[in-house]
Amino acid sequence: MKSLYGKLVVMTAVIMLTSGLLAFLGINTYYHQVLKVQNDEKNMGIVHSIVAYIEESEELNLDHYLETQAATGYKLYVVDEEGNRMLYGEPFRLNNLPQEAIDRVLNSQDYHGMANLPSETFVTGFFSDELLNTVGSAFQYENKQYALFLRPNIKLLFTEVHYILAGLFVLMGIISLLAMLVVAKKLIDPITELTVATEKVGEEKFAGDLHIHRRDEIGKLAKSFQRMTEKLSENQQIRKEFISDVSHDFQSPLLNIKGYSELLLQEDLTEIDRVNYAKVIQAETDRLSILTKQLLLLTSLDQLSSPLEMKSFQLDQQLKETVRKYRWLLEEREMSLSMNLEEAKVIGDPSFLEKVWENLLSNALKYTESGGAIEVYLTETTDTVTVIIEDTGIGMTIEELSRIFDRFYRADTSRTGEVSGTGLGMAIVQEVVELHNGKISIESEKNTGTTCIVVLPKL
Repeated sequence: MKSLYGKLVVMTAVIMLTSGLLAFLGINTYYHQVLKVQNDEKNMGIVHSIVAYIEESEELNLDHYLETQAATGYKLYVVDEEGNRMLYGEPFRLNNLPQEAIDRVLNSQDYHGMANLPSETFVTGFFSDELLNTVGSAFQYENKQYALFLRPNIKLLFTEVHYILAGLFVLMGIISLLAMLVVAKKLIDPITELTVATEKVGEEKFAGDLHIHRRDEIGKLAKSFQRMTEKLSENQQIRKEFISDVSHDFQSPLLNIKGYSELLLQEDLTEIDRVNYAKVIQAETDRLSILTKQLLLLTSLDQLSSPLEMKSFQLDQQLKETVRKYRWLLEEREMSLSMNLEEAKVIGDPSFLEKVWENLLSNALKYTESGGAIEVYLTETTDTVTVIIEDTGIGMTIEELSRIFDRFYRADTSRTGEVSGTGLGMAIVQEVVELHNGKISIESEKNTGTTCIVVLPKL
């Protein structure tokens, strides 16, 4: 039963039953180990006092005396040497006294029936109203041997009954209370932890894991809360990075444009400086334009479930055209590029997929040093086509690789000496590939190279 309410009901019932059983067994064991012997000794002392009084009194009416003793709350059973039996007081529920016990008492041996009564697991012998559960001793009266067996009348045990019942209920209550305190603590602790975590979330502190591992409603709540805090933490981090990166990416070009525009206003500016300043302004304007377009593209990808215009086209031809655009840069940097392309048709949006190959190739070129090599593969199976772009560039660390698809995340470009990009390219690549029901994976090793693998369905 996974329900918290059901668990509480079942646990409460089990605890109450278990505590009641343990308490009863404890009282029963205590009686057999301690009280039974003490009770035997107490009653044996009473028998000895009765026997001594009988033997010391010269003009004693035995029947009258024994009836008087029975009236005080005892059951007396007397057997003489001739086998005559007499009962004083209320009859015993069970007359099971063996003859050998009677004979031993007649031979002046005390009978400890209370102490030697066989232990019973669930019914304490304290209440056994039987002749076997008595104490006995011998006495002489008018030159005749008698055996006297005694046990208190059950009504006389009324005070002891109260002690036993009180002990039973006290033990049961203590055990139940302690057990319920433990159970309640186990139920309250995760709720307390959730409350503290909720207060931290209200203060925009999303760090820390909840150590709650349960399968009931609290466990489900903890898992949902954990997922929520992780998402909130991720969104907060993305928001901060977005504000920081966008502000920086917009501010730097704008400052350059402003600064070089002021320089263009100088009257003594040479023609060469004017052209160079104008080129810087144009480059920064293009950079702002690209950033704006990529932001709009990502917004479009986020808001529309399928912003694609799907059609069938030759993927190998598209890859060749994309590579051809970068031929001049390959020659300039003395880099080699080889292609092993199978003829393959896919159904997709050519303009969006072209952005995928452009981003992957531009990254390979940017992070591969002069004299390096790039290889492009296209393979086809019955259901999929696979595009692989390998380079011998600077590679990435494990941390950089884990964040490669994060928006506005840019790896360290200080080693390349190139102007940092917008940090949106790989996020766009992932969005476009997933919108085509494809998969993209990146394998990279620092100072060795990077391999990008894109798998697209053919239909």
